[in-house]
Amino acid sequence: MMTYTTNEMMTVAASRRLGNGSVCFVGIGLPSKAANLARLTHAPDVVLIYESGPIGAKPSVLPLSIGDGELAETADTVVPTGEIFRYWLQGGRIDVGFLGAAQVDRYGNINTTVIGDYHQPKVRLPGAGGAPEIAGSARQVLIILKQSHRTFVDKLAFVTSVGFGEGGEHRKQLGLLGEGPVGIITDLCIMEPEAGTHEFVVTSLHPGVTREQVIENTGWAIRFAEDVATTEAPRAEELQALRALEARTAAAHGQSGGDE
Repeated sequence: MMTYTTNEMMTVAASRRLGNGSVCFVGIGLPSKAANLARLTHAPDVVLIYESGPIGAKPSVLPLSIGDGELAETADTVVPTGEIFRYWLQGGRIDVGFLGAAQVDRYGNINTTVIGDYHQPKVRLPGAGGAPEIAGSARQVLIILKQSHRTFVDKLAFVTSVGFGEGGEHRKQLGLLGEGPVGIITDLCIMEPEAGTHEFVVTSLHPGVTREQVIENTGWAIRFAEDVATTEAPRAEELQALRALEARTAAAHGQSGGDE
């Protein structure tokens, strides 16, 4: 078996959540890496849509931003950004929204705005972009990020994109169209929303990861499902495709695209 890093485990595990033929609205960074790995392995017919307008993008290297020409040049078509949001996203035509985050809470709400007080923040983050609309209107949402006390927090400094709000039926009460986040994939585990409460609980630990590690890297009293699985380790073909993609990206841009 090939050795692999925790980042590779996270990317592979996230990529497996995309079904072949699904329509996926992709965020830049880790979501883009996982989505393109899916396209290069088990889901060759996945339709990747980016905020800037490309539909059916098939980049050979990971894009630096939504404005990267590689997306438009490899897409089946390019449409105005307004059409992406109004017709495709708000029209209910996106199966999966794939998002990253700076912070997430137990109900899958995302912060990409500020750390600290909004008016005098410790850190000013990239901002919302299209994430609030994706989180609200995609049929399902996947979230990928590294797990630590800084990223998995008990209370967000700012709610940029709503997951399940305050839990329970709050998302429905807000009138959001999509089902909401169905998975949070990290470098330690996979979390899924508990029926009824919609609090995220650990359903799968990555190989070699202990419950104690997950607890130590979560800012709330994380709970575990009754039956916690062990994530399947990356297969050789998945690692080879991922590493080749990163090598092409590094050669083109001097970076591997989304590791940090």
